[in-house]
This record gives sequence, structure tokens and C-alpha cells, in this order.
Amino acid sequence: MLGTSQPLVDLDSDVDPERDHVRGPMEAPVTVVEYGDFECPYCGRAEPVVRELLGDFGDVRVRLAAPAARTTFTRSAQLAAEAAEAAARQGAFWEMHDLLLAHQDALEPTDFDAATPSSLGLDAERFSNDVREQVGAAQIAEDVDSADVSGVSGTPTFFINGRRHYGAYDIDTLSKAVVTAGARATITAS
Repeated sequence: MLGTSQPLVDLDSDVDPERDHVRGPMEAPVTVVEYGDFECPYCGRAEPVVRELLGDFGDVRVRLAAPAARTTFTRSAQLAAEAAEAAARQGAFWEMHDLLLAHQDALEPTDFDAATPSSLGLDAERFSNDVREQVGAAQIAEDVDSADVSGVSGTPTFFINGRRHYGAYDIDTLSKAVVTAGARATITAS
């Protein structure tokens, strides 16, 4: 009945460096997972905070899963995520991520013309084919399922070392959560 003391982990799945889109050092003791949506204005506002977090802490990695919550999920968000996955196949996920968040008001199919991939140095024909063939749809569906299992109901939702972050996602609040998670990871590793 007493069993072993295991920390409660809210996150459904660990980071997979072969599959996931990660910024920061892979061996970092603190991992921030963001479930987001390219169309979500709150995710757009969270992006500079996440960048600042990465700049302030050299021992943090960030994984993005998008689109992540069925409550905010739209066809435009799906298309944007598929465009990001198509860009990822050419090594430009984060460049497309940044472009999509900078142009959240232009995520309709007609907005992804030949200028978009070529501005990122992508093979435009390959990019268009990958988007048309929905090459990233399975990975996006897995992220949506993971969000559902993890109890994500809106975006952005953050998990820090597997634990759901409740509250604000300003730089001070997230920094404190990262420091706490780092201290907890150090104690656990000892």
C-alpha cells in the first residue's frame, strides 16, 4: 500500500530527439514542453518569453508540440503545423515556426505561396508536395493525442520536467519554475 515514492508526472511522453522539435542542449537537466498552436495569439505572446528563457538559462531545452489542443484546433492551425513539418523535412522547422508566429493573421492555404519556402531557402516544389501530401499529419495527430492524454485543454500549456506549469507564463514566473525544476533534478540525480 505504501509502495515507492514516485514523483507525479503530468506529461504523457518524454522528449524524443529523433522525432521532436527541440531548442537548447539535449542533455539539459530541465526540459520545457510547450503545447501550442500557430494560430493562437497567446502562443504568439509566449514565444518571446520562451526565447528569453532559453537565453537566460544555458541548461534548458524546449520542445514544441503543435497544434496541440482540440479546443483551439482549426484547419488553419493544422495547415500551419503541416507547413512547419514540411519545413522540418528540410531542416528548417524553427525558421518556419518563427515565420508562422510572426504572421499569425496569414495562415490560410492561399498564404503559403512559393515565396514562403523560398524565403527560408527551401526547395519550394518539395515543400509544396509535402504540404499537399500532409507528410506531417501523423506526427501532428500524435501530438494532439499526447495533449489530450496529458490533459491539455488550451494553448499554450507548459510542462517543466514533466510537471504541468500552472499560472502565468511571463519570464519571472517561468524562470522560477525552471530554477525549481533544476534544483529538483540536481537533488534527484544525487
